[in-house]
Amino acid sequence: MFMQEMLVVLTTTEKEEDAIKICATLLEKKLAACTQIVGAVKSAYWWEGKIEHASEYLCIIKTTKELYPEVEARIKAEHPYTLPEIIAIPVVAGSKEYLTWITEMLKTSSV
Repeated sequence: MFMQEMLVVLTTTEKEEDAIKICATLLEKKLAACTQIVGAVKSAYWWEGKIEHASEYLCIIKTTKELYPEVEARIKAEHPYTLPEIIAIPVVAGSKEYLTWITEMLKTSSV
């Protein structure tokens, strides 16, 4: 699999249990090979005409471009926010062994 087909997807949640639920669901459905939850992080953002500040949990999700539509749909289904952050960043470099492992762990693999 080419590196440009690998993605790191980011989303944030207000509660740690929501982050855990989203990440667990993605792993169980084999839509993610690996997830991390970082928190709490301090977020500042525009919302409804004013700057808001929040403490959130950052989910870091390893997947592929092919699975991204399902990952996005599952995050939206599980997420409590009206407008959740869902951002995909392409992987431009990585160890061959790690990227192979990601591919082998996902829904599309023959494993």
